[in-house]
Amino acid sequence: MTYCVGMLLKDGLVMLSDSRTNAGVDNIATFRKMTLWEKPGERVIALMSSGNLAITQAVTTMLDEGMGESGDTIVKVPSMFAAAQMVGKAVRAVYSEVGGELEAKDPGLFNVSFLLGGQIKGRRCRLFQVYSAGNFIHASELTPFFQIGEHKYGKPILDRALGFDTDLRRAAKLALISMDSTLRSNLSVGMPLDLLIYRTDALKVELRRTIDEDDKYFREIRQGWSTSLRNALVSLPDVPW
Repeated sequence: MTYCVGMLLKDGLVMLSDSRTNAGVDNIATFRKMTLWEKPGERVIALMSSGNLAITQAVTTMLDEGMGESGDTIVKVPSMFAAAQMVGKAVRAVYSEVGGELEAKDPGLFNVSFLLGGQIKGRRCRLFQVYSAGNFIHASELTPFFQIGEHKYGKPILDRALGFDTDLRRAAKLALISMDSTLRSNLSVGMPLDLLIYRTDALKVELRRTIDEDDKYFREIRQGWSTSLRNALVSLPDVPW
């Protein structure tokens, strides 16, 4: 499994993914869940994936190498909406090839989802969630973040603290706290993490960082958040009955 979170904010995008694919006593695998297409001054497009690894890799390869007779790739699309359409088309293409056989074995095997964010010159900064049917929705001021994978553990902090006006760096901190909550509660999510920050109209990535267990800042976030929660608990009034 995995956990990915994408945020569309007033100032840009924050995207964070883990890299755990399989988790067990004797079966742990790591694959990067974030793919970036960047042409500075022209476009920044990032894709994060959750679900069956073979399917998500096939979709990403189609976007990168070309689809259909035209050979269109994601670096040629004129808008982020067109990029979301292409991701959906790639998902449906993979389903047409292997979906029937997979679902005959197990109805839950064709289970994928994607978060697609970025900006193309002259267009808006956008964030989409693409489902396994190939359809998609877009983020807005009222719904500024999407999650895929094991989202339930990291959602409460985002619901309480994240808004469309949140500063990008503060939003990145919230994303890391959200990820830490998930890492602590679910073994199917694991490090290293991939963090991306993009500022609207920059048309180049502001920050892209791989975070491992030895990352000093992430250790400070984990320890500081745990301490803050314990202190907050102590400061609350005791149960009066």
